[in-house]
Amino acid sequence: MKVNLGVLSLFVALVGVSSFIFLVVAIATDFWYIIDASKLETSRNGTDALSSHSGLWRTCRVRSECYPLINPFWHENANITDSHRQLLYMHGTFVILMPLSLILMIFGGMTGFISILARAYLLLLMTGLLFLFGGGHRTQCTLLKMSTKQSFPFLLTKALVTLTGISVYIAYSAAAFEEAVCLLRSKDLLVEIDIRFGWSLALVWISFVAEVLTGAVFLLAARLVGLKRRREQAL
Repeated sequence: MKVNLGVLSLFVALVGVSSFIFLVVAIATDFWYIIDASKLETSRNGTDALSSHSGLWRTCRVRSECYPLINPFWHENANITDSHRQLLYMHGTFVILMPLSLILMIFGGMTGFISILARAYLLLLMTGLLFLFGGGHRTQCTLLKMSTKQSFPFLLTKALVTLTGISVYIAYSAAAFEEAVCLLRSKDLLVEIDIRFGWSLALVWISFVAEVLTGAVFLLAARLVGLKRRREQAL
């Protein structure tokens, strides 16, 4: 089946915009981590609101106001434990990585729009690499010297780098849970509490898949432009 560059352009625009919207909504919402303590509230006659949901920036209690999380960048002189300090380092890492991913996506969208209009092979290839792993300038220049077919297996490995933000958040949530268990000194309460990841994190996963798909389509578009250019030169 012959692939048309115009169809690819429309497809990559839809998928890229969807990835951007999903990531923006995920970063802006507070349903990354959900603690459902409704059973515990019932056993205590519902006097206190114990259920909560958290985002990157704040925690919200059900039927109550939200309050910001501890600033992870201003704790050097704080009197805290090493484990708590490690949690703050992890928090600071994914708080930086998620907005950075958004900035890279905006930059990739602009270069992608220009490359499609100009049908520039190198710019299409660079945009595909940016969406797949957002690598550094030196790595991209090295890969630009390869053919698309040669660089694709390497990109599949480097694409895992874009999972860093999500992976750090999941590791942070697990470490925070262990810290909470140590503070409680009892696991009996955990039987009545349901702890799970929320739909905000699910949106990040969808955005990641769409981002990888966008990068792959840009590489395909670059290959089509390259093949067309070679045919024209052969004539």
